[in-house]
Formats: sequence, structure tokens, C-alpha cells
Amino acid sequence: MRLTLFVLKRLLVALVILLVAATIAAYVLVHASLPLLDGTAQTNELKQPVSVERDAQGVATIKGRSRADVSWALGYVHAQERFFAMDLMRRAAAGELSELVGGATLKLDRQRRAFRMRARAEALLATLPPEQHADIAAYRDGVNAGVAALSSRPWEYWLLGAKPKPWSEADSILVLDAMFFDLNDSSNARELAYTRMQAALPDRVFTFLRTTSGPWDAPLAGAEMPLPALPPEGDIDLRKVDTKLLKLAAATAPPADVLGSNNFAVGGALTTTGAAMVANDMHLSLRVPNIWFRARLQYPDARAANGGGIDLVGVTLPGLPSLVAGSNRHVAWGFTNSYGDWLDWVRVTLDPADQSRYRTADGWRPMAQSTEIIKVHNAPDDRLEVRETQWGPILAADADGTPLALAWTALQPGGINMELLNLDAVASVDEAMAVANRAGMPAQNFTVGDAAGNVGWTIAGRIPRRLGSCNPQLPCDWSQAGSGWNGWLAPAEYPHLVNPPAARIWTANSRTLDFDSPDYARVGDGGFDLGARQRQIRDGLKSKEKFAPADFLAIQLDDRALFLQSWHERLRDTLAKADSSDLAGMKKYADDWRDRADPQSVGYRLARAFRLEVIDTVLGGFAAAVRAKYPDFRFPPQFHSEHQIEAILAQKPLYLLPPDYADWDDLLRQCAQRVAARLGAQPGGLAARTWGEVTKTNIAHPLSAAVPLLGKLIDMPAEPLPGDSNMPRVQGATFGASERFGVQPGHEDSGYFHMPGGQSGNPLSPFYGAGHEDWAQGRPTPFLPGDAKYKLVFLPKG
Repeated sequence: MRLTLFVLKRLLVALVILLVAATIAAYVLVHASLPLLDGTAQTNELKQPVSVERDAQGVATIKGRSRADVSWALGYVHAQERFFAMDLMRRAAAGELSELVGGATLKLDRQRRAFRMRARAEALLATLPPEQHADIAAYRDGVNAGVAALSSRPWEYWLLGAKPKPWSEADSILVLDAMFFDLNDSSNARELAYTRMQAALPDRVFTFLRTTSGPWDAPLAGAEMPLPALPPEGDIDLRKVDTKLLKLAAATAPPADVLGSNNFAVGGALTTTGAAMVANDMHLSLRVPNIWFRARLQYPDARAANGGGIDLVGVTLPGLPSLVAGSNRHVAWGFTNSYGDWLDWVRVTLDPADQSRYRTADGWRPMAQSTEIIKVHNAPDDRLEVRETQWGPILAADADGTPLALAWTALQPGGINMELLNLDAVASVDEAMAVANRAGMPAQNFTVGDAAGNVGWTIAGRIPRRLGSCNPQLPCDWSQAGSGWNGWLAPAEYPHLVNPPAARIWTANSRTLDFDSPDYARVGDGGFDLGARQRQIRDGLKSKEKFAPADFLAIQLDDRALFLQSWHERLRDTLAKADSSDLAGMKKYADDWRDRADPQSVGYRLARAFRLEVIDTVLGGFAAAVRAKYPDFRFPPQFHSEHQIEAILAQKPLYLLPPDYADWDDLLRQCAQRVAARLGAQPGGLAARTWGEVTKTNIAHPLSAAVPLLGKLIDMPAEPLPGDSNMPRVQGATFGASERFGVQPGHEDSGYFHMPGGQSGNPLSPFYGAGHEDWAQGRPTPFLPGDAKYKLVFLPKG
């Protein structure tokens, strides 16, 4: 026994020593990959000295004598702070993640590789203007110099047993491609669902279901729309659908984060300084480190207004050498996803005598076919056969089985460029909008204001010129002459709004244009968000006649439950009519409402869950009608049905009532019962089902789950935060404002800024998570960088 205890003690001591040694080794490796913050460094790649100052939160101020030198230094800093995140973005766009992390990402790689984005990026480089190409080349050299200067490779590569690959010019284009994938649905699932709905449903039923506008709209031009007209009873009777088809699956696909943003502006007449004021919060998936990197870029340039230098302040995207959103001291700008129609399905007619050819307006043409080899870490290579037409790759089939090719602005010549670099030197709203209209990027709502007090809105990104009479929301045969896409709209053909009479502009991913205008037809409907968020911002702007930065922040943090109020009242009415004992608990907690998306509120969560249950149940009848022809049908995540459901519940026609319900009151009661049972069965019962359970943040590093307990060390604190999707303060567990700012050009010292996740990707950096808690709590921090705490100077050799 004594011998056994002696051996066990020795083994325990040895284990402790090994754990301590491993911890020390890990610390040494992570510490060795910290960026250089102070001192001087020499390089052959610069023409003049460049300085990089960082404040206490790691916000970088880069000062140089040319744009190319500043781009080199920005690449250096991006690489030292964020190279792994940059690597993931380029690989995600190119379909090359599995080479780094293994088979877990093979499905995503196969989806992305079908677009052959790396080959397209390399071809694009040859078409860029020389000055843009030179800027990307300087940035590339800075990235590679930054990685080479680290004492150790970034710590993530030690964990994965890999080495970082050098950065190329094409990789910067791939980072822009990655934003296309994030902001557009590259599967175009909504329009695929439309093909089946049209084939399975009467025309008036299909028209009713695909209506996206209604009373919640708050467009910049035009008015909101009425509730859609119900299809007549003679067209459909949902009481007769097969109940088995109701139970095949939920009516809708699993909920997905709606990628979007808020931005708004007021003209100088509404501010105390006479300058316009612009606010922006781009809603994206949240991670550690954050997607954006805060920076200030300064360099002399003859294009600068009033003969001064360029002074850019805001957020950059690691992987690109440009400022994405912020101010150049003369003009401030921000983006929201436009949700215009930027993808179309094209019916491909194959030659019956030769399936490798397809019909075009110019006759039969051979299909481009290639084999893509996807490398997989610690596994055999995977092969993917790609078939591509002149319109795009073949990725799906129409309802009748005809192959479908995807036309997407990201794939068309000229759809991607680096024109956004020219925002550096713009001095007015008009100049900024002209640059935005030429920019090759995911098409965005571009809201802009200048120091003279002007405000404006337009679309940033290329808009395809559509020909012919095709419905762009359904597949069409482009082999007919005069159909399809024919290049891009000229900037003069874009929608523009400058200095509206009310001096207020707002966008939040919803319809912005008059439904009957030519501009609306050109932009199209790619799945607009419900207008509740946009409407709440608009009404907040209308409630005041003078604005200070604090007023803008209050609108961005507005978490009032205006949209859900009617659903809360409907739930209370349903509970008041019900005498079921199983709803007693729900009656007790439904009034814990608080009129906002309060993390402590149970009533808010109950009302929200009730709404989703009712929507899924009502849509279930329509889904069952489609499943009679297509058994696996579900409405896609991008499908918004609030206006249809409200129209149905306003009239409660029995012919649109799904089977198994006696009447509409019975449907609402059973929906409440299902919500009560599902939530009440969880630990703590309904009393513990606060809204904060849903919004409790899970902002993690991509590799935090790879090692036990690692997440506790490197992820951001889990906090139940206020907010939801249909209000200005958008918040979910892994989704929300990736940045939040308000600024007046020329008066940046009065602006504010929020950013989650911090500046650095190294857990030992003083900037890791810096500023995150201010973002979580909504505490304003300065828009401009603070006093320099660190300074690094790059000197040309010789």
C-alpha cells in the first residue's frame, strides 16, 4: 500500500510538473508572437520614415509621406495584430479553410470553391488602375514583413500545427470576396424557394406570400404600403392539406442572423456646429478579435481639400488597405446592407446532342469545366467538379429540373475593385457619392455627411443593367437576345437623395425607395428586412429639432419594444380567453413586460416566442400545400412574413386556417400552450426564462473550443445584454453591432466610438478585449485616438 501511494504521489508530481511546463511553454510562445509596439525598425520597402502610434486601447495612428508607405505600415500592423483572422477570411472566400483546420470545414469549402474566387481574384489584379495595384502591392509587402518580424508565428498556428502562408495581392481581393459572402446569400435560397412556390401554388397565393412591403415600411422616398390582399377562398383551402405534410418539418428554416446595420444622418441645420452628423453601426457576427481594426491614417496628398493632408479616422478591415467607415475630416460615411437584388438564377438549356454545350444568344457554347482540388489537413485531398457558364457556375436546378446558373455581381467583370480608396480625398457629399457609385463591393446603403452640413444617400457598389422582361426574382432564360445583364448602370442612373427637406436620412436594411419608382425597379428586392427597426430610427430622428452626439447614441441604443407591443397584447388577449390550467404560469409571467428588450424580462421572451410560434404555425399550412409537390420544402431564413400573418389575423378567414385547429382562437391558444410547455420544461421553469438567456453574449475566438478551458481565458465575458432584432439596438448571443459610432466631419473630437472584442488577436496584448466593456454597457468613448502610449518608427535602410 505504501509503495502504491508513493508511486501515485510521484505520478501526481510529474503530472503537475508537466502541466506547469506546458503552461510556461504556451505562455512563452504566445508572448513571442506579440507585436512590436515601441522603438525603431529598418526596412528596404519604404521610401520615407513612417510612424505608428498606439493609444491605451491599441488604436493605431499611422503617419507617412505617401499613401503607399502608409498602406505598407497598415499591412504590417494588421499582420502583427490580426494575421490569423485575415488568413481565415481569405481562406473562407477561396474555399481553402480545410487545408488549415481539417475536414470540419470541407462542406463550406466545397460550397465556396464552386465560385473559383481565387482564380477570379488573380485575373482581376491585371485590370486594376496602376495606383490601386501599387497600393495593394505595398500593403502585401507590409503584411509579409509584419509576420516575418514576429519572434514567433502567431499562436493559433502552433495550436493547429501549421505555418502561415505568405500574403498575396489576390488575398486582399479575397477579403473583399469574403464580405460578399457575408452580406449576400450566395445560395440565393429565397429565389430557389420562390421557384417551388410558384410551381405548386396558384398565382394569387404565390403573389400574396412573396409580398415584402407593408405598414412597417419607413422608406426614404414614398410611403409605407397597406397589408397585402388575401388570396380568394377559391384559390386555396388550407383546411384540406394533408396533416402529415404539416409535420414533416418546421415551416421555416432554422433562424439565421440577419446581417445588416443601421446608419442615419442629419444636416447641419440640425446641429450646433453647422456640420452634418453621421451615425453607423454595422451588425455582423461577433468574434474575438473583432472584424474591424480601428486606425487613423495620415499622409500628404495633392488631392486633399484646401491643400491639407489626408487624415482618415475610423475602422479598417484587416486584409484591405482602406478605411471602410468613418471620417476624413471633411466627409463622414457609413454603410448598411442594401438587400437589393444582386443575384439571379439563369435557366441553362443543354444541347440534347452534347450535354457539354449550352445555348446562348450567340448559339451553342461549350461549358467551362474544371476540377478543383481541395486540400484537407491530415486527410486526403477532395475533388470538386465545377461547371460554369458565361453567366456563372451551375449550382442548382429549377422546379422542373432545368439546370440553374447563378449570376452574381461578385462574379461579373468590374463587380469588384478598389475604388473605395478614393474616399480618402473626397471633400463633399457629391464627391463621396460619385466614388461610392463606382466602387466594386457588396452593394450597400451609403449614408454620408460633410463639414458644410450636407447629407446624402445612394447605393455604393455596382448595380447590374437588366434587359428584357424577366422577373428577376424567378429563374429566367438568358439565351434569348435582349435578356439578362448587360454591364453596369452609370452613376447618373443610380438613386440619389441629397439634402431632403427634413434634413434627415435613415437606413436599416429595409426598403428605401418609392415602390413605384424606376429606382426601385433598378435596385430590386433581394429580401428587405422588416421595416420596424428603420421606422423606429426614423421616428427617433423626427422627435427632435437639434442633435448632439448623445442624441445619436440614444437612438442607436434604443431597445424599446415598439414592434413586439402588438404581439404582447395578442398574447395577453389569448391568455385571457383561455381557461387551460397549463397556461396559468404563462399568465403569471406575461405581464413582466417592461416595454423594452430588457434582459430581466420574462414577458418579453414569452411574447417573442409566441410570435415566432404563430408565424411558423400559420406558414405551416402554406408549406404543406407546397410539400404536396416538393416534400422537403421549407421557407428560407430570408423569408419575412410579418405582413402576411398580420393580414390573415386581421380577418381570420377559415380557409387559411391550417388543419387540426377548430378556429383561429384555438390556433393562438395552442401556440401559447406549446411555448409554455417548451420553455417551462427547461430548468427553473418559466420564471427563469428571461430574455437575457437569449442575448447572453457568446463572443468567442474561433479556436477557443479547441482546447479545454481555453475559452474561459480568451473569450469575452458572457453578459445578458438588452436589445433584439427589430429595434435599433440589435443584439443576440453572437450577433450585434460590430462597431458603433457617431461623428461630425471637422468636429471629430466630439464624436464617440464603440467596438466589441478589442484590437488585438493576442491574449497577452494590452489591447486584447480593450474597449469591449464600454461597447457592452453603451458607454461613449472618444472617436479620435487618445494620447500616444506606444510609438514605433520604421526607417528606410540607408
